[in-house]
Amino acid sequence: MGKPGRTALREVLPRIVNSYKIDFVIANVENAAGGFGVTPEMVEEFRNLGVDCMTSGNHLWDKKEIIPFISHSPHLLRPANFVEGSPGKGCAPFQTVFGQKLVVLNLIGRVFMGNYDCPFRAADKELKRIEGTTPIVIVDMHAETTSEKRAMGWYLDGRVSAVFGTHTHVQTADEQILPKGTAYITDLGMTGPHHSVIGMTPEYSIQRFLYQMPGDKKVAEGNIQLHGAVIRMDEKTGKAISIERIQQSVEERK
Repeated sequence: MGKPGRTALREVLPRIVNSYKIDFVIANVENAAGGFGVTPEMVEEFRNLGVDCMTSGNHLWDKKEIIPFISHSPHLLRPANFVEGSPGKGCAPFQTVFGQKLVVLNLIGRVFMGNYDCPFRAADKELKRIEGTTPIVIVDMHAETTSEKRAMGWYLDGRVSAVFGTHTHVQTADEQILPKGTAYITDLGMTGPHHSVIGMTPEYSIQRFLYQMPGDKKVAEGNIQLHGAVIRMDEKTGKAISIERIQQSVEERK
């Protein structure tokens, strides 16, 4: 989320990668540029910081320069159920530092979100297309409601390695491995300022609720944290072995 989120990534991600011996890093980056969208320069910055795949959601097109860029970027995904003909890809193969193949699938929900194609049918279509390529498939379900994200988790249980939710910026405490071996969490949380209302200054958000009028949108600054999850998987079966929520803070500078 904005500059604080980029700061957290730069300062916290390396120690997480080292301490957990991470093979592959996925980050949802749709709020990286002032809270709205992402720029090509930021995508390159995140790659240099060790992010292997970047997912997105409804704010992806907020920075117009990303539109021509995404067609040529192998690391940035847009939701697979965006309207047909949208630039970029919603599902792509990747490889870990040790050569393990995996696929990342980006989806977006429809409840309170917009007029997107059905994410459930889009998942079916993409899983059929990649069938036999790798047992490890990781899904970012970018959606507003808990019910739609949980439904996707159960729908894909046993068919993918992990389903993690994004968009609501508040980490949930329901991390689990579903009965058929899929790791699941409703929302990974937010990497950015936590003295905020989902990343924006409390003053701006309170003004909107009190008077229902537009105000000065501004990303907050205090209590910067990196939120996410570490998931371990069986490389042969693709089934999840464990999932652990993580919350780590950027140390306050004096």
